[in-house]
Amino acid sequence: MQKRKLGNSNLEVSAIGLGCMGMTFSYAPFPKKEDSLALLRAAVERGVTFFDTAEVYGPFNNEELVGEALEPFRGEVAIATKFGFDINPDGSRGGRELNSRPEHIRQVAEASLKRLKIDAIDLFYQHRVDLEVPIEDVAGAVKDLIQEGKVKHFGLSEAAAKTIRRAHAVQPVTALQSEYSLWHRAPEAEVIPTLEELGIGFVPYSPLGKGFLTGKMDENTKFDPTDIRSIIPRFTPEARNANQALVDLLGKIAAQKNATPAQIALAWLLAQKPWIVPIPGTTKLHRLEENIGAVAIELSAGDLAEIESAAAEIKVRGARYPEKLEQMTGR
Repeated sequence: MQKRKLGNSNLEVSAIGLGCMGMTFSYAPFPKKEDSLALLRAAVERGVTFFDTAEVYGPFNNEELVGEALEPFRGEVAIATKFGFDINPDGSRGGRELNSRPEHIRQVAEASLKRLKIDAIDLFYQHRVDLEVPIEDVAGAVKDLIQEGKVKHFGLSEAAAKTIRRAHAVQPVTALQSEYSLWHRAPEAEVIPTLEELGIGFVPYSPLGKGFLTGKMDENTKFDPTDIRSIIPRFTPEARNANQALVDLLGKIAAQKNATPAQIALAWLLAQKPWIVPIPGTTKLHRLEENIGAVAIELSAGDLAEIESAAAEIKVRGARYPEKLEQMTGR
């Protein structure tokens, strides 16, 4: 497995990470715990060293799962987790939707360390920007945790360029995690140039368009009522039918490369910048191996130009989130 450094930091991870959310959150029905444990360990055996979780996934049980699975590999892998939602100790939601108050950040860090069975969090992201707490205070709180040795690196998620700059001035930001793929390219306008200027790595989540870019679903695909895709405008049957053109494009390139559409989607991301590390999520071993295989695919300048030209003619239909969740992004 190739390695990549996230920006100017010393955090070096596998070129493809593993998003663990779907093992316990958002994409029901969920696999059995023993199957997820086996998959996480299989990922390590295949060279994956970067794992992404969050306290809100579950809540809490995703961190517990990752902590149990990766305990034998302590020191060999990097675990990223996140703070920023208001969750009570019993798992119920608190009085606020978001909570990045400094005292809350510290409480989350202490609890996450226990669940993950580690001495320091490798990468601690603010999950969503909390407009009620100045980002300088957030960065300052994480800076204190870094100085105490409880956190190694500071990250942001779905933050706007101006917010990234303000945070970075207080505590250097190692990575930004935001949605980025061939079907969501908004970060290219302001965010990616800002990351490049400041030396910050980029960790795209949903690099396969929540599964759509794999080519394994169509307008007739049915989702479990608790699957987040059942409420996402981009996943209505009409939108899926319209967006099929993007999958067809990936399929065309994949046929030329003896690859799969998913592998081309990931290879395209890897080709954008050397400090981009996608974190596709999966619960299946053959999908894990397929995703890892994307690292070996080389897209030439001609391939990239062909994709760019064809993608420019395709207008993706449907919002990527329901309005309430969309409002928490790009702030």
